Amino acid sequence: MHIEQVTIDADSIALDGALWLPENHIGVVLFASCGGANRVKPPNDYVASVLRTARLGTLWMELLTPQERSVRDPVADVGVLAGRMHAACEWLRMHQLTRGSPIGLCGAGHAAAAAMQLAAGQGVRIAAIVARSGRTDLMEAATLTRISAPTLLIVGGLDDGGIALTRATYAALRCKKRLEIIPGGTHSFEEPGSLEVVARLTRSWFLRYASTAERRL
Repeated sequence: MHIEQVTIDADSIALDGALWLPENHIGVVLFASCGGANRVKPPNDYVASVLRTARLGTLWMELLTPQERSVRDPVADVGVLAGRMHAACEWLRMHQLTRGSPIGLCGAGHAAAAAMQLAAGQGVRIAAIVARSGRTDLMEAATLTRISAPTLLIVGGLDDGGIALTRATYAALRCKKRLEIIPGGTHSFEEPGSLEVVARLTRSWFLRYASTAERRL
């Protein structure tokens, strides 16, 4: 396993990241976070560890600077966050160990919306997306129709507001898509068993499309 602490430049802003690459990896998934006390948030860390057992590399990236995270309620502009994720994707395409690897995007909340915003961009090559409880209400509805990457939407069965938003997002998408509602799951999937289901679904989605991404481009 190759493990590397990295710094990614995004429009002259240095963002922290960590790269894990299993031997003979078949793709790389970018996990984006929008702040938090832990360097790697436990939900993302667990899901990423499950992906690595399937030979999928992971790049964790903090989308906000320390100064931005210090604000109690940071205003996260989806366009800005998408630009920073794009910088991370370009970094992966230039890295000697990940050059040519299919790239997937995984995020929750604001980061999920940013991933979808990025994937909707013209000429952007993304293998697949997994969005948990995505804040797609922060995006223009027309943006969703431009996404071509296969997209998995995951939401908790007890997250009433999230279910309504996710159903609307699913209806707007024109790409290959799937909606999974986790029975008994809340917005953050903290209850026992929910995160394990999320991890299995995420792994299956990226395994299904990571190895075929280059043929679809």
